[in-house]
Amino acid sequence: LLSLGTGTNSEFDKTYTAEEAAKWGPLRWMLAIQQMTNAASSYMTDYYISTVFQARHSQNNYLRVQENALTGTTTEMDDASEANMELLVQVGETLLRKPVSKDNPETYEEALKRFAKLLSDRKKLRANKASY
Repeated sequence: LLSLGTGTNSEFDKTYTAEEAAKWGPLRWMLAIQQMTNAASSYMTDYYISTVFQARHSQNNYLRVQENALTGTTTEMDDASEANMELLVQVGETLLRKPVSKDNPETYEEALKRFAKLLSDRKKLRANKASY
């Protein structure tokens, strides 16, 4: 399973004081709750799927690719300007060089190549079985 995320905004990775949050209006609270809910849903889905694959000793059959520190215009899902597309390409190229996780030093580029080979090998195996 290859899971491709659209990225998450790093805005809510920081902490806020009660004094700051007390100044928020209803719109700011709704935005905060929506962003936290979306991020939590993404993290929990990844956690559950990863746990199932680990329990079945198939962790190499699951790869989640997601940038969790988007900033600026790269967080805008409706900004298809040429400048933003170039920024997103840079985000993707940078992500390829990052480790998959703190527990897995393999870079995303290495992991995607390994995953592509795994899928290719399995397709060849199925094709060979089908020809008998």
